[in-house]
Amino acid sequence: MEILLATQNEHKKEEIINILPQNFNLKTFNDYNFKGEIEESGKTFEENAYIKAKFGFDLTNIPSFADDSGLVIEALNGEPGIYSARYAGTGSFNDNIAKVLKNLESHSNRNAYFISVICWVFKDEVQYFEGKIHGTISENIRGENGFGYDPIFIPNGYDISFSEFPPAQKNLISHRAIALYKFTNFLNQKLGINK
Repeated sequence: MEILLATQNEHKKEEIINILPQNFNLKTFNDYNFKGEIEESGKTFEENAYIKAKFGFDLTNIPSFADDSGLVIEALNGEPGIYSARYAGTGSFNDNIAKVLKNLESHSNRNAYFISVICWVFKDEVQYFEGKIHGTISENIRGENGFGYDPIFIPNGYDISFSEFPPAQKNLISHRAIALYKFTNFLNQKLGINK
């Protein structure tokens, strides 16, 4: 079965393809030569995930899902939140990380969580699946793996950042993995697939 992951982010596709069951032929916008920008004008992760998934379904007419995810930091009143990918305004995650670390310099509370919301759109059907993992923000960049804010996020119960995890281990506990696990159960039930 073909389903569309409504993204142009190949890092995200790589992470998701390692978690989803193999019964699916996962497409992205790159397979449809779509190079434009989708304006994520929503005020919540749910709204932005819906905007992308609905756009994907309208473009391809195949079942589509999109993930909107981000980092939410207590001491920064929830920033960067839905603006996680464009927090510093430069499109660079190194700049985003630098801005987070600078903004946290005067704070002792470094509690944060990663959240991922998946929206599924097919014809008139819309479903949401959420994953969340709590942790703290490190004082410096740690590790080489992962992407985004992974080098500064230390999940609760561990003393290493997401970037220091082997990718397969991160994929067992990450916010995206939790949301994808719920989403996968939904797909399996929908299609009558035995795990």
